[in-house]
Amino acid sequence: MTTPVLDLMASLRSGNSTAPRLTWYGPDAERVELSGRVLDNWVAKTSNLLQDELDAVPGMRLRLDLPTHWKAVVWALSAWQLGLETILDGGSADFLVTADPASAGEQNDAVIAVALPALAMRWPGDLPGGCLDYAAEVRLHGDVFMPHTEPAPSARAFSGADGKEYLQKDLLSTFAIAHEEGVRLHIPAADGLESALANALGAWHQGGSVVLTHADVELTDKLLAAERIHGN
Repeated sequence: MTTPVLDLMASLRSGNSTAPRLTWYGPDAERVELSGRVLDNWVAKTSNLLQDELDAVPGMRLRLDLPTHWKAVVWALSAWQLGLETILDGGSADFLVTADPASAGEQNDAVIAVALPALAMRWPGDLPGGCLDYAAEVRLHGDVFMPHTEPAPSARAFSGADGKEYLQKDLLSTFAIAHEEGVRLHIPAADGLESALANALGAWHQGGSVVLTHADVELTDKLLAAERIHGN
């Protein structure tokens, strides 16, 4: 049995898989561009880390304590294709994914530290005991994801800030924001991670791509033209 996000990842790695799907503009002139194939590889490696190293199975809860960032999008996709519930607010979870591991409490079975710079090969400094270093570990995992247990389409995937709950089967039909076919969509990080995820899913569902910009990045006419941003 499949789920919409599993189908979405299959579509991103097939067809025009070398076309840009996720472009990130961050502080200090950082620019990261992921094609469909490369995005799928990142998501597969992350799902494999969860499944093979942390024994994640469908129905578990993953808390994303990350800013709106391309790595946060990768983590959400990874969790959903594995069949996990992704939460953005506080509270206990089986896994905590965070850019601030020093502030992690004891409500989570596993803590994964995510260094945000694109070229980071490991966490910059010491980590609390038992904390997993995402940058150092993710590259050790395979580029192809095969779930050990099939995710259930009727399982809970996400609860919005308004309290509305979305099932795995709802992610592309209800949670995703509809966009034009082939859109090249600008997503401002300042609008929050929930908005970024809903917009990105909607754009990819229509064969489009997204440009995600940090709040410190000025959206100039030059950037708009260079990235060929169009549609809505």
